[in-house]
Amino acid sequence: MTFNLYNTLSHRIEEFQTITPGKALFYACGPTVYNYAHIGNFRSFVAIDLLRRTLRHKGYAVTHVMNLTDVDDKTIRDSRKEGKSLQEFTEFYTEAFFEDFDTLNIERPEHVTKATDYIQEMIALIQTLVDKGYAYEKNGNVYYAINKFADYGRLVGLEHTDLRDNADGRLQEADEYDKDHARDFSLWKAYDKDEGDNYWESPWGKGRPGWHIECSVMSTDKLGPTFDLHAGGADLKFPHHTNEIAQAEAATGKKFCNYWFHVEFLIVEGEKMSKSLGNFYTIRDLLKKGYGGREIRHVLLGTHYRQKLNFTLKGLDAAKHTLERIDDFLLRMHEAAGSDNANKEIDNAKQGFEAALDDDLNISGALAAVHEFMKNVNKKKLNDKAANKVLQTMYSFDEVLGLGMKQVKLSEVDDGIEALIERREEARKHKDWETADKIRDDLKQQGIELRDTPEGPRWKRV
Repeated sequence: MTFNLYNTLSHRIEEFQTITPGKALFYACGPTVYNYAHIGNFRSFVAIDLLRRTLRHKGYAVTHVMNLTDVDDKTIRDSRKEGKSLQEFTEFYTEAFFEDFDTLNIERPEHVTKATDYIQEMIALIQTLVDKGYAYEKNGNVYYAINKFADYGRLVGLEHTDLRDNADGRLQEADEYDKDHARDFSLWKAYDKDEGDNYWESPWGKGRPGWHIECSVMSTDKLGPTFDLHAGGADLKFPHHTNEIAQAEAATGKKFCNYWFHVEFLIVEGEKMSKSLGNFYTIRDLLKKGYGGREIRHVLLGTHYRQKLNFTLKGLDAAKHTLERIDDFLLRMHEAAGSDNANKEIDNAKQGFEAALDDDLNISGALAAVHEFMKNVNKKKLNDKAANKVLQTMYSFDEVLGLGMKQVKLSEVDDGIEALIERREEARKHKDWETADKIRDDLKQQGIELRDTPEGPRWKRV
């Protein structure tokens, strides 16, 4: 089957075909590193990770680029507020961001690019746009004249006259009076004394780049003037991605990229996430509540990327139980001692899983195929060879899902702990719940977590 994906640019599902067969070049907008990223941010990053993993699963050699915005209004404002250099401030939150990345088992891109490493390249692209008549300077600021770019707004299906004023999309004040038109956006911002030593020299005087220019520069530097796919949150369609297209295509005269992949918004407990509502969560907030990266990832993964995701704590609890069922299944495969095979079940599961992925990353269908597979296999008593085939099939699914299935293994327990587990089973048989609960608590103090299942007690180190 062919891999089909919704393309925001064409507003329809299309067969995914790369410029170079077998190679997928894609760029994804990363975070602005001025604070801890929240679960809404990570909804996008998990969906993009699903796309990346699927492409690799399909056999593509993937080159994935992600930027870090380490210079903008927010990073400068907050670094100054904390009395830290821009570099020190942003490096702290960059490190925190990748710690959260690892917690959610998100694969690292091949290239992570920082805006501050590309200032000279941004200046060069801005100069090209000025030279070609797409941009103009006013009082040390440089603006993009959107009426000069005929296709401006096509990503979101709008004409110039339909667009709202101020296409910058970030904090703007005095420079609005310098623009030839209110809808024009900033490419270069003149220095303001309130920004301290956060400036660079340019042909237009001291200043710094606007927000949008960095992605046009870094994506084309790593991937070329035209690449396969650009990804990001749905909130970036306009103005950010719209402006990226205008900048890059005006400068190069070539199509910027062929596919646009946008991830829908996240709400929490049925409402927009907000600190004032008490439903604003970072990954660290959820870890403090006792949840782990696996269940957080499962929830962020489990709704189709083009549908709004309602994130709830009950959903996290349900994900924990779902993962426990998966873990129990994997452990049973390690203990198999029957005579049956599972060839038919494996073939059916692979077909269902692949068909779902090919259908615009239909994650619900893919997960359903996995659970149907588990249910059918559980009806059999597999021999060792068949059980190993089942494990390898689950691991291949997990190359896409990223739920850490290979980490689920039988562990050796010393004789003392084994004796405690047996004593607890005896206590349960005699309905001595007080002793059973005490032994469970004692084991937990030793880092052993017990769960009672129909097949007997299951345990893991925590």
